[in-house]
Amino acid sequence: MHTIARVALVGFLSALAAGPAGAETVKIGFITTLSGPQGAIGEHMKSSVELALDHLGRKIGGLDVEVVYGDDQVKPDVGKQLADEMLKKHRVHFVAGVIWSNVMLAVAPTVTGAGTFMIGTNAGPHELAGKMCHELFFTTSWQNDQTPEAMGKYMQDQNLTDVYAMAPNYAAGKDMISGFKRYFKNKVVGEVFTKLGQQDYQAEISQLRAATPKAVFVFYPGGMGIQFLKQYEQAGLRGQIPLYSVYTVDEISLPAVKGAALGQFETRYWSPDLKNEANQKYVADFRKKYGKAPVFYGAQSYDGIMLIDSAVRAVKGDLTNKKGMIAAMRQADYKSTRGPYKYNVNHFPIQNFYLLKAVQAPDGDFAMQIQKTVFENYKDSYAAECPMKW
Repeated sequence: MHTIARVALVGFLSALAAGPAGAETVKIGFITTLSGPQGAIGEHMKSSVELALDHLGRKIGGLDVEVVYGDDQVKPDVGKQLADEMLKKHRVHFVAGVIWSNVMLAVAPTVTGAGTFMIGTNAGPHELAGKMCHELFFTTSWQNDQTPEAMGKYMQDQNLTDVYAMAPNYAAGKDMISGFKRYFKNKVVGEVFTKLGQQDYQAEISQLRAATPKAVFVFYPGGMGIQFLKQYEQAGLRGQIPLYSVYTVDEISLPAVKGAALGQFETRYWSPDLKNEANQKYVADFRKKYGKAPVFYGAQSYDGIMLIDSAVRAVKGDLTNKKGMIAAMRQADYKSTRGPYKYNVNHFPIQNFYLLKAVQAPDGDFAMQIQKTVFENYKDSYAAECPMKW
């Protein structure tokens, strides 16, 4: 073989091995829940991923993109299995999504341990914000404790007392109650943890009534929230004992429970009525494409795709340049649906938290509406435990 031909062949083979920038397909594994009563959450997340890709011209950082979706069935072992399959069989560059904190605690270490990026778009267990923080883990949502901390502060400021607290018995449920109690210092008369995914709360509601609290604080996401709100109203408690919640009254549960949530307060980092360009485009286009209002699970997932796009764009499509992508993501240099924000040392957002109220619009629709800001540029309570420095 001529020397020139041999040099050309060696050059061609090494270029193939390196995966030339601009010629690769970005592969994203997206894990969520797509079946059972909690599948409505996953559907919103998947729909928002697809809308983000529409807005990006079906490209990520200018490269072709392939998204592999997986249904975790609310089970940590299934989530881990999906992550393994995405890493080994599909050879993804990013794993994203994950609703449930118990699933995230199984998935995130599997992904980052394999040297792959994990972009969380919901679950924010305290372990991943603190001692288990990792340079390859970023989230576009929040740390679990933050939203109930905001509600705890609001309820403390109202000088409420004799509060009864309820949540599902899993990682996030425990974080939510501990976050609430970090700011709510008045008397808590009861703390009840129910089964994750439970649909019937009549026994617990009877116990709650017997405890005669002056207010109730709950965390019941997805299908659990729909059932709890309906049963709370059927028991005649809605007019008697005020209910305050996080991740319970939202754009998924409102169309199902309607008046049963009217006047209810929630705290959240995001709302469809946030006035910024990215959010207004996201909300309008989501309504146009899917015929319904988006929910925060979707806004976070939309942001997750935009964050990945900003990282791939920054390294000009060189997916081997992980250091460059970490540096880019730390800048949060994309148009977020929450407005501009910064990352803390643990790669959790520093952001605002608002008080929202369920209202009925003149057209008869029920919606969540921002009442005021509870926390501004708020940092989570675990960042000091994260050993990362940058």
